[in-house]
Amino acid sequence: MTERRQVVRPLIATTVIAAAAVGAAYAFGPGAQAEKVGSTAKAKDGRHQVVKAETLTATGACATSARYPKRQLRGVWIATVHNVDWPSKPGLSPDRQRAEYLRILDNAVKRRLNAVFFQVRPASDAIYRSSLEPWSQWLTGTAGRDPGWDPLPFLVEEAHKRGLQFHAWFNPYRAADSASAKLPAGHPARLHPDWVVKHEGKLYYNPGLPEVRDWVTKVVTDVVQRYDVDGVHFDDYFYPYPGRGTRFADQAAYKKYGKGLSLADWRRRNVNDLVAQISGAVHAARPYAVFGISPFGIWRNKAEDPAGSATKGMSAYDSIYADAKAWIKKGSVDYVMPQLYWPRGFAAADYTVLAKWWADAVKGTDVDLYIGQALYRVGATDTPAWTKAGELPAHLTLNRKHPEISGDVYFSAAQLARNPLGVLDRIVKEHYTRPALPPALRPGPTSAPAAPRGVRAASGTLTWQAQPGAQAYAVYRVTGKDASCATADARNLLAVVPASAAPQYAAAGSGAYYVTTLDRLGNESAATPAT
Repeated sequence: MTERRQVVRPLIATTVIAAAAVGAAYAFGPGAQAEKVGSTAKAKDGRHQVVKAETLTATGACATSARYPKRQLRGVWIATVHNVDWPSKPGLSPDRQRAEYLRILDNAVKRRLNAVFFQVRPASDAIYRSSLEPWSQWLTGTAGRDPGWDPLPFLVEEAHKRGLQFHAWFNPYRAADSASAKLPAGHPARLHPDWVVKHEGKLYYNPGLPEVRDWVTKVVTDVVQRYDVDGVHFDDYFYPYPGRGTRFADQAAYKKYGKGLSLADWRRRNVNDLVAQISGAVHAARPYAVFGISPFGIWRNKAEDPAGSATKGMSAYDSIYADAKAWIKKGSVDYVMPQLYWPRGFAAADYTVLAKWWADAVKGTDVDLYIGQALYRVGATDTPAWTKAGELPAHLTLNRKHPEISGDVYFSAAQLARNPLGVLDRIVKEHYTRPALPPALRPGPTSAPAAPRGVRAASGTLTWQAQPGAQAYAVYRVTGKDASCATADARNLLAVVPASAAPQYAAAGSGAYYVTTLDRLGNESAATPAT
């Protein structure tokens, strides 16, 4: 999700590294057809009938297919730094900015994605109205200049209208893209120059200072409290990536707070403390929201640690002091999304090796695993594998061998429109033939929401009564005689319809239709057949 990553010498930021209508169902695309696995009889009296969930999805009795996962995260990163994805350049009018964003969302829906990870804080700045940090230069061209509107309510609302989760993406430690940049009045780095470290041309907050951790937590909490986000997301930038070999100037903080730890262990503790602090703050401010991190793809190499992977690349543990295994063990993240930006068979960092390593790392824990996929690398000629349209789809095929892998997120949104080598067409055809419910959000009430009422099919349209507390509805279609496993996986899933005052779905095709309610946490109700 960040800029291009080379294994031995990571490149650091030159870039930080027919569409659905508003409110339309997240549904089948052209040519997709439901599997013929059964149907159901209507109630003899023709009245509204609720079919209990266990009747349709009898646990242990229904065979499910990895080809049709019912819950699978399918996301895309939307980077704002350097105008990588949005807006396309600084200084656009609010109307132009809105139009560009809607095109991104509609492309995401077209590809049957169900989540966006939007960069709201590229470098101690804000893509939203904030009393804490200045407006981002990537909106207007000038840091601190008011763009004339607050984008974030619109960004969140339009994602939700299309059935897309919205995760707010923060960079925790970057204070300014350039150490020589003129910071606007009131910028935290100007008010607290003792918080920052100039390092190889950039300005960083010092992770070793408790004041910095408290400030980052305050910024994140402010967003979570004021905006209807589904989660908080951190990228892979913690301590600076190795560059020219300059020592990061945190000696004074280490002397004050090191308390007998080695410098490396102290730095890792600083990052771990921030992660735990953010996790607690997010869940306190919005209990159902999730918090996760997208670490560099290699935790440690086996040559450095027997528990590491059979790779020969940069170690996040040793180079940027990011200890993802510690976060998993402590449960201070709800998910990890390692950036596995290398192809299968790549000697220094083989995708096949790393996918298994991360699957093993989360096995038996409550931490979900999604894979960061290098959509931006498809078509690159510097590595033979990326010249082949089948490489990225093959990653998703390989993921099916590891039940711990619950989805994929693609870097980045600009590639949704470019569709390099037609790879997205192939992914949809081979892997996203059905919609998928996003994984449930943070554990909360597990009682199922109320099932839809008044489900009717007439004149090719399925309608039902809006349910209080509904976030969306899932529509299934079954043909044949047996409906006992109709909702066990996604083979019969036609659409995820965002909640509205008058929900409906264009019910083309014969068969028995069922509708379920999904609440904000992702809990699913019993199924109601159409009459």
